[in-house]
Amino acid sequence: MSYVSGFLSPVKEEDKDRYIASAAAAWPLFQEYGALEQVETWGVDVPDGKLTSFPMAVKLEPGEVVVSSWVRWPDRATADAGWAKMMEDPRMKDMDMPFDGKRMMWGGFEAIFER
Repeated sequence: MSYVSGFLSPVKEEDKDRYIASAAAAWPLFQEYGALEQVETWGVDVPDGKLTSFPMAVKLEPGEVVVSSWVRWPDRATADAGWAKMMEDPRMKDMDMPFDGKRMMWGGFEAIFER
């Protein structure tokens, strides 16, 4: 089964095009280092919660949107090796990151059911 690197980020509404351009620029690197798929989603129906919610998780501020994204890898070993190489790649260091990285969260997930 595959492995997924998942992300949740707050992005300013006016930075949507910058975010899309950044995601498009990142895909060749992900692909070069073994990723199978990259999906970026822009929150359009992400309600506030009372106990917990996506907006609460990223401490969403006025004028921001919750973005959820993931990169699918063949397995964790490929993901771990890919991330290590990307963090050393100068192309990654120069990439525009139009979001507040301090409020971004991420994690790795092993697939347990796929169709």
